[in-house]
Amino acid sequence: MKVGKKYAESVKSYDRTKAYDAAEAVNLVLSTAKAKFDETIELHVRLGVDPRQADQQVRGVLVLPNGTGKDKKVLVIAKGEKADQATAAGADYVGAEEMIQRIQKDNWFDFDVVITTPDMMGVVGRIGRVLGPKGLMPNPKSGTVTMDVAKAVKEVKAGKVEYRLDKTAIIHCPIGKKSFGADKITENFNALMDAIVKAKPAAAKGQYVKSVVMTSTMGPGVKVYFNKG
Repeated sequence: MKVGKKYAESVKSYDRTKAYDAAEAVNLVLSTAKAKFDETIELHVRLGVDPRQADQQVRGVLVLPNGTGKDKKVLVIAKGEKADQATAAGADYVGAEEMIQRIQKDNWFDFDVVITTPDMMGVVGRIGRVLGPKGLMPNPKSGTVTMDVAKAVKEVKAGKVEYRLDKTAIIHCPIGKKSFGADKITENFNALMDAIVKAKPAAAKGQYVKSVVMTSTMGPGVKVYFNKG
C-alpha cells in the first residue's frame, strides 16, 4: 500500500510495536496529526468478549468532559409542549410527521442525531429501514427515546458520544480534535476508558481490554498501554 510522505515520516518517529502510556500516546498522536485541517482524534478498543452473544454486548453513552469538537445537528420528532422544549434547548430541526415525509420523499439527512418521545416511535418506525443502516434510529439505551427531550438535546450539543461493540469486538469512538491539546484529549480518553471498563458484561471471561489504539484522522495508530480489566 502506497502511503503519503507525511504518514511515512510519522511512522518512523515512534516504535509501532510498543504500547505507550496514555499521556505519551496522546502527544505522539498529536505530533503525527499533520493534515491541514483540524483532525479528529479517535480511539479503537478491542475487547475480549464475543459480540455474537447477547449477554456480552458492550454499549453505552457518556458526555465527554471536553466534548467532541463537532457541533452535531439534532432532529427532534415530537409534538406540542415537547416540541417547544426541544426548540428552546437548541435542536436544529423539530417536527412530527412532516419531518418523516421530508426524509422519505426528499432523501433528507442533514442531521447527525435523531431524538424522539416514546409516543412518536410508531411514526419514526416507518423509516426505520433508512435510519437504521445510517446509525440514526432512536434508541432508549442511547438516551434518544425520552420524554426529557431538552436534556437529550443539551447532552448531544455538549459532546455526548455513544460507544458500542462492532462485529469484530472493537469499539470505535472519537475523543476530540487536535486543537484540544494534550490535556483535554487525555481527560476525554480517561473518561471513555472508565466508562468502557464499567460496562464490562458479567459474562465476559479472561482479559477484558485486549488492545487500545489511538489515532488521528490521517495519522498512523499508536498503541496505548492499559492494564485495567
